[in-house]
Amino acid sequence: MPAPTEPLPGGVGYLAVFAVREFRAVFVAHVMSMLGEVVCGIALSVLVYRATGSPLLSALAFAFALLPYVVGGTLLSAVADRYPARRVLVVCDLASAACVATMVVPGAPVWLLLALRCVPAAISPVFTGTRAATLSDILGEGDLFVLGRSVIRLSAQGAQLAGFAAGGLLLTAVSPRAVLAITAASFVGSALVLRLGTRRRPARADGRRGALLGDSLRGMRQLFAVPRIRILFLLSWVPPTFVVMSEALLTPYSDRLGFDSTGLGLLMCGMPVGAIVSETLAGTLLGPAGRARLTLVVAVVCMLPSLGYVFEPSFGWALALQVATGFGMSYGLGLDQWFVAAVPEELRGRALTVMAAGLMTAQGLGMAVAGAAAELAPVHLVVAGAGVCGTVGSLLVVARVRRGGAGPTET
Repeated sequence: MPAPTEPLPGGVGYLAVFAVREFRAVFVAHVMSMLGEVVCGIALSVLVYRATGSPLLSALAFAFALLPYVVGGTLLSAVADRYPARRVLVVCDLASAACVATMVVPGAPVWLLLALRCVPAAISPVFTGTRAATLSDILGEGDLFVLGRSVIRLSAQGAQLAGFAAGGLLLTAVSPRAVLAITAASFVGSALVLRLGTRRRPARADGRRGALLGDSLRGMRQLFAVPRIRILFLLSWVPPTFVVMSEALLTPYSDRLGFDSTGLGLLMCGMPVGAIVSETLAGTLLGPAGRARLTLVVAVVCMLPSLGYVFEPSFGWALALQVATGFGMSYGLGLDQWFVAAVPEELRGRALTVMAAGLMTAQGLGMAVAGAAAELAPVHLVVAGAGVCGTVGSLLVVARVRRGGAGPTET
């Protein structure tokens, strides 16, 4: 079968995406909820640490925002297709708001705080998959959809940078519980924007198809039974698994070379900055054909900067390597178009839910593996090793894509 080729003859540009009123509402709601999520993690981590003095429990406040993704992505994925999208999005936002609001209650035990943290994480892939499927309703299945997904990713990266800064500033002025109250309000605001700014659409699939769990698992079996969908799942998960390993080890690497906290903060910003710049340039300067040609190349090349850590780079070089690694994330532009073309409409919501859950789970596992390896070997060699393994793994997946013809010409 031929390799993926060009999906569309010309690009439309980011301005055309923002010209769609419903997308503007989705975008505003996304920024509000994303900022709330980032700030919630910071505030809860501080609250738990002040209550217990335990670095482990404080770290779990962040970890529990990732680990339950696999639960929601597998057991609840059918929600994205069985119920009207707007209702799912609003209910997810309100459920997150309720959990965060409960954290504000004085005297809440630490175990309850951490348990409440798990609930938004479990429903987050459902929210993410439903929103992604809704974008295809709002923007169509062509280049507008691809650029709309790109804007969501870009704003997520930007919200991370802004959220960390805003969270730090807020915590210098008010208590962690007050910050959590603000976070709960941001989720409620997101729900209102979605309720008032988007149209009601019917569910994609019949909601009376048996138990939710059975329907979710049945849908997953249907998705993984299709070779080209299975290949595209791998393409979306494998490169990020290894890309995040360098980011996960920046703290011990900075400590090893004696960087101060400012240096560590700048290094942490490197990958998001690279991702924002590269995806903006690719979305603005390249049309669908150009992005399609680069997708498989960039999916492999994004691993190469990590190889530079074998030389134990100084601060300046390490920052440059992190920015260069972030540049590789623009391969998602072409991947999005291939994926939405490969998945039947009635399974699109759960497919994008599974994709989001798998991505977060894969990144979490990558971070855990990197940390375990760094207990046994020097950090810089672990990062370089991740670059080698990631390059080999990405090459194998890309070869499988080319053999299987997973691009849109096959749909």
